[in-house]
Amino acid sequence: MKLEAKREQLLKPLQHVVGAVERRQTLPILANVLLAADERELTLTATDLEVELSTRTELLIDTPGEITLPARKLHDILRALPEDGVVSLSVDGDKATVRCGRSRFTLATLPAGDFPTLEDLPFASDIRLPQNVLRDLIERTHFAMAQQDVRYYLNGLLLEVSLGALRLVATDGHRLAFQELQADVSPAETRQVIVPRKGVVELLRLLADSDAEALLGLGANHIRVTMGDIRFTSKLIDGKFPDYQRVIPREGGRVVIADRVALRNALTRTSLVLSDKTQGIRLQLEDWTLRTQAQNPDQEEAEEEVEINYSGGPLEIGFNGGYLLDALGALGGELAKLTFSDASSSCLIEEAEGGGGKHVIMPMRL
Repeated sequence: MKLEAKREQLLKPLQHVVGAVERRQTLPILANVLLAADERELTLTATDLEVELSTRTELLIDTPGEITLPARKLHDILRALPEDGVVSLSVDGDKATVRCGRSRFTLATLPAGDFPTLEDLPFASDIRLPQNVLRDLIERTHFAMAQQDVRYYLNGLLLEVSLGALRLVATDGHRLAFQELQADVSPAETRQVIVPRKGVVELLRLLADSDAEALLGLGANHIRVTMGDIRFTSKLIDGKFPDYQRVIPREGGRVVIADRVALRNALTRTSLVLSDKTQGIRLQLEDWTLRTQAQNPDQEEAEEEVEINYSGGPLEIGFNGGYLLDALGALGGELAKLTFSDASSSCLIEEAEGGGGKHVIMPMRL
C-alpha cells in the first residue's frame, strides 16, 4: 500500500476512531488501526471488540491495499508533524514508513486479515434524526448511568423505540434520568436495548452539534449509528433494564415551582462547603420559601433561601447535592417543577412548562 496526503486528511479521521483503542489490550491487533485503501478512498477502523469506529475519507491512492498500524503511535506522529505538511505512507513487508519533509518514521505492522471487524451484521429499525437532537437526548440522561455496578445492566443507557416515540433512560439505583422524543418511527414491536457506558461516551464525542442526519440501526446484539462518513457500532448489554415507569412518581401532594437558574445557583453556592465524604443538602420547604442547607464534618455551614411558588406546608428532606444540580442542569426552560410526597419518598424534577424530561432522585438521611 502506498499513499500521499495532507497531514490533516489523515489526522482528522484518525482522531475520530482512535477513541475505540484501549491502552491496555490482551490482543496486540486491538492496539492497531486498520487502514483499507482503494483507488479513491481510505477507510480507517478501530475496535476494542465492544465498540467499533470506522470513517472514510476521499484520497487519491497510489497503491491500494490493507494494513494495520499502531493507532496511538500513528496519531502522536501525525499530531507532531507540521500543520501544512504532506505525509506519505508506504508499506513494505511487515514495516510501514511514514515520511513528511525531513522526518521519517518506521512502524511495525500486523496483517489486516487478523483484524476483527463488524462489517456484515444485519440491522433493522432504521431511525433518522438530527445529530444535535440525539446528542441533546444523551447529554440530558447519560450522567445518571451507574459506574462499575455489579448490576451490569445499569452500566449503560437504555434506548427504547416504540410507535412514534424514542426514549432514553439511565439510572444508578439512586437517581433516574428520562427523556422522550416524539419521532417518526414505527417498529414492528417496542424494542429496548442497553448501550454500554463506553459506547455512550464515544457516541457523545462523535455527534456533531448540527442538524446533520444520524441514522440509527438496531441489531440483535449491536447498535449502529452512521453520521456522514463516520460509522459507530457497539455491542449491547445483555440484560433486563428495570421497569423505569414504576420508579417515576405519578402524584405528590407538594408541588414546588421555582426559577430553575436561581435554584441551581443557590444549590451551587450551598454545595461549596461540602466535602468528598458529605454530599448531602437539606431542603426546608415553607410556604413561598425553599431553604437550602449544607454542613461538613468541620461544622462549616452554608444556607440560602429561594423564593418559590409553594403552599403545601412545612417539609424537610435531604438529597445528594450533585444529583440535584445534574437534574436541574439537564432541564430546559425557565421554571422547574419539583414534586414531593413526604420526607422518605423520591422527588420528581421536570420542566414546569412541560417537556420530555423527567428526573427522579431518592432522598438521603442527613
